[in-house]
Amino acid sequence: MNAGRSSQPSSMKNRMSVERTSERELVVTRTINAPPRIVFEAWTQAELFQRWWVPKSFGLTLLSCDLDVRVGGTYRLVFRHPAAPEPMAFHGRYLEVTPPSRLVWTNEEAGGNGQITTVTFEETAGQTLLVVHDLYPSKEALDQDISAGSTSWNDETFNQLDELLGPASHME
Repeated sequence: MNAGRSSQPSSMKNRMSVERTSERELVVTRTINAPPRIVFEAWTQAELFQRWWVPKSFGLTLLSCDLDVRVGGTYRLVFRHPAAPEPMAFHGRYLEVTPPSRLVWTNEEAGGNGQITTVTFEETAGQTLLVVHDLYPSKEALDQDISAGSTSWNDETFNQLDELLGPASHME
Protein backbone atom coordinates (compact mmCIF):
# COMPACT_ATOMS: atom_id res chain seq x y z
CA MET A 1 0.00 0.00 0.00
CA ASN A 2 1.34 3.40 -0.89
CA ALA A 3 0.01 5.73 1.80
CA GLY A 4 1.12 8.74 -0.23
CA ARG A 5 -1.34 8.00 -3.04
CA SER A 6 -5.02 8.30 -2.35
CA SER A 7 -8.14 9.94 -3.63
CA GLN A 8 -7.99 12.28 -0.62
CA PRO A 9 -5.74 15.34 -0.64
CA SER A 10 -2.40 14.45 0.95
CA SER A 11 -2.93 17.07 3.68
CA MET A 12 -5.79 14.93 5.02
CA LYS A 13 -3.69 11.77 5.25
CA ASN A 14 -1.42 11.28 8.22
CA ARG A 15 1.74 9.46 7.33
CA MET A 16 3.25 6.68 9.33
CA SER A 17 7.02 6.46 9.64
CA VAL A 18 8.98 3.38 10.67
CA GLU A 19 12.62 3.78 11.63
CA ARG A 20 15.23 1.47 13.08
CA THR A 21 16.85 3.84 15.55
CA SER A 22 19.52 1.46 16.88
CA GLU A 23 20.57 -2.17 16.62
CA ARG A 24 17.78 -3.15 19.02
CA GLU A 25 15.09 -0.48 18.49
CA LEU A 26 12.29 0.12 16.04
CA VAL A 27 10.18 3.31 16.27
CA VAL A 28 6.86 3.94 14.52
CA THR A 29 5.23 7.38 14.52
CA ARG A 30 1.83 8.46 13.30
CA THR A 31 -0.52 11.36 14.01
CA ILE A 32 -4.07 10.33 14.92
CA ASN A 33 -6.96 12.76 14.41
CA ALA A 34 -8.24 12.70 18.00
CA PRO A 35 -7.01 13.96 21.38
CA PRO A 36 -4.75 11.69 23.49
CA ARG A 37 -7.47 10.83 26.02
CA ILE A 38 -9.65 9.33 23.28
CA VAL A 39 -6.76 7.56 21.54
CA PHE A 40 -5.60 6.10 24.87
CA GLU A 41 -9.12 4.74 25.47
CA ALA A 42 -9.05 3.05 22.05
CA TRP A 43 -5.82 1.25 23.09
CA THR A 44 -7.05 0.23 26.55
CA GLN A 45 -10.75 -0.66 26.20
CA ALA A 46 -11.27 -4.07 24.58
CA GLU A 47 -14.58 -3.10 22.97
CA LEU A 48 -12.82 -0.26 21.11
CA PHE A 49 -9.47 -1.97 20.54
CA GLN A 50 -10.98 -4.91 18.68
CA ARG A 51 -12.73 -2.52 16.26
CA TRP A 52 -9.47 -1.13 14.81
CA TRP A 53 -6.46 -3.30 15.67
CA VAL A 54 -6.62 -5.96 12.92
CA PRO A 55 -6.00 -4.68 9.36
CA LYS A 56 -9.02 -5.73 7.31
CA SER A 57 -6.86 -6.67 4.31
CA PHE A 58 -4.93 -9.31 6.33
CA GLY A 59 -7.81 -11.81 6.39
CA LEU A 60 -7.43 -12.27 10.15
CA THR A 61 -10.33 -12.72 12.52
CA LEU A 62 -9.88 -11.54 16.11
CA LEU A 63 -11.46 -14.38 18.10
CA SER A 64 -10.86 -12.89 21.55
CA CYS A 65 -9.46 -9.71 23.05
CA ASP A 66 -8.74 -9.65 26.77
CA LEU A 67 -7.13 -6.47 28.12
CA ASP A 68 -6.48 -5.97 31.85
CA VAL A 69 -4.80 -2.60 31.47
CA ARG A 70 -3.10 -1.92 34.79
CA VAL A 71 0.45 -2.35 36.02
CA GLY A 72 0.90 -6.12 36.31
CA GLY A 73 -2.26 -6.76 34.29
CA THR A 74 -2.17 -8.92 31.18
CA TYR A 75 -3.43 -8.93 27.63
CA ARG A 76 -4.25 -11.83 25.33
CA LEU A 77 -5.30 -11.57 21.69
CA VAL A 78 -6.31 -14.68 19.75
CA PHE A 79 -6.51 -14.59 15.94
CA ARG A 80 -7.52 -17.00 13.23
CA HIS A 81 -6.28 -16.89 9.65
CA PRO A 82 -7.67 -19.15 6.90
CA ALA A 83 -4.14 -20.37 6.07
CA ALA A 84 -3.31 -21.32 9.67
CA PRO A 85 -4.50 -24.66 11.04
CA GLU A 86 -4.70 -23.35 14.62
CA PRO A 87 -5.55 -19.96 16.16
CA MET A 88 -2.58 -17.70 17.00
CA ALA A 89 -2.29 -16.11 20.45
CA PHE A 90 -0.35 -13.00 21.40
CA HIS A 91 0.02 -12.12 25.06
CA GLY A 92 2.03 -10.21 27.60
CA ARG A 93 1.98 -8.08 30.72
CA TYR A 94 1.56 -4.34 31.24
CA LEU A 95 4.62 -2.79 32.90
CA GLU A 96 3.50 0.88 32.90
CA VAL A 97 0.08 2.47 32.50
CA THR A 98 -0.03 6.27 32.65
CA PRO A 99 -3.37 7.58 31.32
CA PRO A 100 -3.60 9.19 28.83
CA SER A 101 0.07 9.46 27.88
CA ARG A 102 1.94 6.14 28.09
CA LEU A 103 1.60 2.35 27.91
CA VAL A 104 4.42 -0.21 28.24
CA TRP A 105 3.98 -3.96 27.79
CA THR A 106 5.88 -7.18 27.22
CA ASN A 107 5.46 -9.46 24.21
CA GLU A 108 5.61 -13.03 25.52
CA GLU A 109 4.09 -15.20 22.79
CA ALA A 110 5.73 -18.54 22.05
CA GLY A 111 8.43 -18.20 19.44
CA GLY A 112 8.50 -14.43 19.86
CA ASN A 113 11.58 -12.39 20.54
CA GLY A 114 10.38 -10.81 23.78
CA GLN A 115 10.52 -7.15 22.86
CA ILE A 116 9.17 -4.46 25.17
CA THR A 117 6.69 -2.09 23.50
CA THR A 118 6.22 1.49 24.71
CA VAL A 119 3.47 3.66 23.23
CA THR A 120 3.27 7.36 23.98
CA PHE A 121 0.35 9.67 23.22
CA GLU A 122 1.33 13.34 22.89
CA GLU A 123 -1.11 16.21 22.32
CA THR A 124 -0.39 18.25 19.18
CA ALA A 125 -3.06 20.80 18.24
CA GLY A 126 -6.02 18.62 19.22
CA GLN A 127 -4.49 15.54 17.62
CA THR A 128 -2.27 12.81 19.03
CA LEU A 129 1.31 12.13 18.04
CA LEU A 130 1.50 8.39 18.56
CA VAL A 131 4.99 6.93 19.03
CA VAL A 132 5.40 3.14 19.24
CA HIS A 133 8.86 2.09 20.43
CA ASP A 134 9.86 -1.60 20.32
CA LEU A 135 13.01 -2.52 22.25
CA TYR A 136 14.35 -5.96 21.41
CA PRO A 137 16.63 -8.02 23.67
CA SER A 138 19.29 -8.20 20.93
CA LYS A 139 20.21 -7.05 17.43
CA GLU A 140 19.65 -10.61 16.22
CA ALA A 141 16.11 -10.68 17.64
CA LEU A 142 15.16 -7.49 15.77
CA ASP A 143 16.88 -8.72 12.60
CA GLN A 144 14.90 -11.96 12.85
CA ASP A 145 11.56 -10.15 13.28
CA ILE A 146 12.32 -7.79 10.38
CA SER A 147 13.21 -10.67 8.06
CA ALA A 148 10.06 -12.57 9.13
CA GLY A 149 7.90 -9.50 8.47
CA SER A 150 6.59 -9.45 12.04
CA THR A 151 7.67 -5.84 12.66
CA SER A 152 5.44 -4.48 9.93
CA TRP A 153 3.23 -2.03 11.76
CA ASN A 154 0.55 -1.37 9.22
CA ASP A 155 -0.73 2.06 8.22
CA GLU A 156 -4.09 0.40 7.52
CA THR A 157 -4.41 -0.29 11.25
CA PHE A 158 -3.88 3.37 12.09
CA ASN A 159 -6.26 4.44 9.31
CA GLN A 160 -8.89 2.23 10.95
CA LEU A 161 -8.14 3.89 14.29
CA ASP A 162 -8.58 7.32 12.67
CA GLU A 163 -11.90 6.21 11.16
CA LEU A 164 -13.12 4.89 14.52
CA LEU A 165 -12.15 8.09 16.35
CA GLY A 166 -13.12 10.56 13.63
CA PRO A 167 -15.70 13.32 14.18
CA ALA A 168 -18.57 11.05 13.13
CA SER A 169 -17.75 8.53 15.88
CA HIS A 170 -19.19 10.65 18.74
CA MET A 171 -16.56 9.24 21.10
CA GLU A 172 -16.46 12.42 23.19
